[in-house]
Amino acid sequence: QVQLVESGGGLVQAGDSLRLSCAASGGTFSAYVMAWFRQAPGKERDVVATISRSGGNTYYSDSVKGRFTISRDNAKNTVSLQMNSLKPEDTAVYYCAARSASYIDVYYYTAAREYNYWGQGTQVTVSS
Repeated sequence: QVQLVESGGGLVQAGDSLRLSCAASGGTFSAYVMAWFRQAPGKERDVVATISRSGGNTYYSDSVKGRFTISRDNAKNTVSLQMNSLKPEDTAVYYCAARSASYIDVYYYTAAREYNYWGQGTQVTVSS
């Protein structure tokens, strides 16, 4: 099993940037598709971005495309989410998630139920 620990959340102003990191342990990191989800109060947990095992393929939700960048370092067992031009509607708890996959370039897993492993979440609050 893999354990995931997020860091980097905080309170920022609209237009600012934040970088979230997720450190993985206890498994073969390169065997997992990684993703970031977010959940605002009273709302469902929605996908933000996903990245293939190789890091060569990524997916972004329409709401963050062009502003957020997901990346991974398989040597360091980490996945990151660079968030630029933050908006108040980006306020949520952000979760790192992992699931195993047979093929290194598969990346299109966008439903929370498709992921087996989750971090504890990190709060991101964007003030207007």
